[in-house]
Amino acid sequence: MRLIAISLPEFHSDEARQITRLLADGAFWRVHLRKPGAKPDDLRRLLDSVPAELYPRLSLHDFFDIAEERSLGGVHLNSRNPDAPAGWTGMTSRSCHSTAELKEHAGLDYLFLSPVFDSISKPGYHSAFSLDSLHASGLLGPNIFALGGVTPERLPALADAGFGGAAMLGAAWNFPEEKNQDEKQKNMLQFITHTIEGLDDVLRGGCRWVQLRMKDASDEEFIATALRTSEICRRYNATFIVDDRIHLAKTVGADGVHLGKKDMPLPEARAILGDDLIIGATANTLDDIRSASAAGADYIGLGPFRFTTTKKGLAPLLGLDGYTRLMAAARAEGITLPVVAIGGITVADLPELRRTGVSGVAVSGLILTADDKESITKKILESWIN
Repeated sequence: MRLIAISLPEFHSDEARQITRLLADGAFWRVHLRKPGAKPDDLRRLLDSVPAELYPRLSLHDFFDIAEERSLGGVHLNSRNPDAPAGWTGMTSRSCHSTAELKEHAGLDYLFLSPVFDSISKPGYHSAFSLDSLHASGLLGPNIFALGGVTPERLPALADAGFGGAAMLGAAWNFPEEKNQDEKQKNMLQFITHTIEGLDDVLRGGCRWVQLRMKDASDEEFIATALRTSEICRRYNATFIVDDRIHLAKTVGADGVHLGKKDMPLPEARAILGDDLIIGATANTLDDIRSASAAGADYIGLGPFRFTTTKKGLAPLLGLDGYTRLMAAARAEGITLPVVAIGGITVADLPELRRTGVSGVAVSGLILTADDKESITKKILESWIN
């Protein structure tokens, strides 16, 4: 289900960071800024502190002139502002409180229906519907979002009823971090290597995700290196995946495989490996991301960021603009798989890459060519987290 967070009515000091976290972690599809009685300049100051690349995923309640001024992605209509600005090309939404209103405003991009449960943020605001009756009405669908008393525990019931998503106010700002700090470090850096040389140093530096890629090696050579790699990774409790080589993944004790676009189709690999092993998929376009998500990939390697000599037959380069565009489009479609950027990435690129919404980076040459592999690994992790 797609999730929307609705801001608290008052401003607070950590709000911009929370908005960025909800969107960048992929937990929420959109954030609605609802600030009744706010001064326009206060709202502008809040927006100044939110990365501009996230603006397409923000909707404003009132202040439609600021939505136009900042090129925000949506406006939320109400009785005070029943129509979008002239020439508006962004999303439009509205709150409904009856099935009759759902029919009346069906032409908008999406609608809130409330209160589906007793409200968390408005005591005494009680549910006006039953999920069974709503399901039977046939009016629910991908563009109808449940609002009122929504908590993470209630999402499965809402999906079963036919809602396409849910909007949260009270629960959204207490929504758990997708990963704690250690998990963010563990999962943001994938080290791609063809050798065990220096691997201990990389893992001592904090990396906890290793991909062994030996395209031109025989199976015998690969098995020998992979078994040593698996042994080293186990000592550090690191995730170990292999590039392609589906037929050898279990033999060498790998936690999963990464599939290139010309490797075995993901559904076939899943049938061989089962549900317990990780399967990553390479992507270069939005269609690639859609296909990988639909096929059940556990994560996506998206690239290349820039030219790299460590891989042959590169797809078109993406750059920062490409990542920003693709991440926004994927999240807008409700695709929340972890996405790892890859291709010629340097330490200096990390702050800007993180702001595109990717979950992490995969690097090879940056570490392999370093004289001090432990130090460069620590520097990558520190640059990303900080």
